[in-house]
Amino acid sequence: MNSFIGTKMINAQPMTRLAYNNLRGWVLPGDENGDDAGFLVEYLDGGNANVPGFDGYVSWSPRDVFERSYRPCDGMTFGLAIEALKAGLRVVRSGWNGKGMWLEYIEPQHAVDLPYVRMSYPVNSGPYPIGARVPWLASQTDMLAEDWCVVA
Repeated sequence: MNSFIGTKMINAQPMTRLAYNNLRGWVLPGDENGDDAGFLVEYLDGGNANVPGFDGYVSWSPRDVFERSYRPCDGMTFGLAIEALKAGLRVVRSGWNGKGMWLEYIEPQHAVDLPYVRMSYPVNSGPYPIGARVPWLASQTDMLAEDWCVVA
């Protein structure tokens, strides 16, 4: 098998194995511990809803597996922010003093074009007109920060 690493947005909430089995209407197998700490995970990027009341595919993950695989979308490293950008999400640093600014990843339109990151500027932010979107370069401070967040 080949190895893979993934980046995706999910919804999650703490839930024991027994509570998850109860949610699904399942009987907990006798050889499983219902008190196992874990998380209800809802995948938002595909898969049909499999539990009433949820929009995405729902599963359960043991806490240790979950905590090795997922990190909150606030307080990300620059590397995780780049992966989020490439996944089509917008990111921002919580430490930026300009409110309403965000970054997005721009895919090449032609074979000779290169991908790039651009920043959207809100009203009254520097020399740019309202709503301007301009190419952006990261500073060393940006690259070493761990306050990157996904924005809606």
